[in-house]
Amino acid sequence: MKIKALVLTLVLLVSLFVGCAQQAPAPATPEPATPAPTTPGTQQPGSGTPNPPDTTPDVATSASITDKEEVFEKAMSSSGTWLIAALKDLSFEKELVLDGEFKNGKKDEAGKDIIQRKIALYTQDDKRNVTARFTLVAPKLTINSPNARIQSGTFKGDLYVNAENFELVDATVDGNIYFMTDKAKSTFKMDEKSKVSGKQEMKK
Repeated sequence: MKIKALVLTLVLLVSLFVGCAQQAPAPATPEPATPAPTTPGTQQPGSGTPNPPDTTPDVATSASITDKEEVFEKAMSSSGTWLIAALKDLSFEKELVLDGEFKNGKKDEAGKDIIQRKIALYTQDDKRNVTARFTLVAPKLTINSPNARIQSGTFKGDLYVNAENFELVDATVDGNIYFMTDKAKSTFKMDEKSKVSGKQEMKK
């Protein structure tokens, strides 16, 4: 009996020793949370800022939206942007020139780049309803860019059109329109919301 009790005691001691010698596994270290990706240029909800016209992601980088005369004028140059949008009334005491050929970032049905130039004198809401209209004042504005338009605002001064396919869309010209070529005159368009206070004629 003594031998049996001694053996049981030794077995118990060995079991306790082995159990104490085993280390508990270290707790797993949680990985740091990864912030959600953000899209550059997106507007935070509730900011209340009016949307400039047609600045979809594929063309936003080639648009100039400004309330500064010097920025607006530079954007109209041949090294400017296809879309020039105002955020307030702008006034110049010198001639303005819309120059250069630009693509608007879209494709036509044949897959070709669309050539367009747009002077946008308005802001809009998220449903593209016009929320504000602005006036651009200059003694003279020369249109050299093909497929150009003035949209949803007022230009106060005289327009000189050299390029083909110039159009007015929901816009007012408080002045005259002079066409410098027969082609410029024959391809000119204006919708029923647009109006011109002065004359429209060829400039000889």
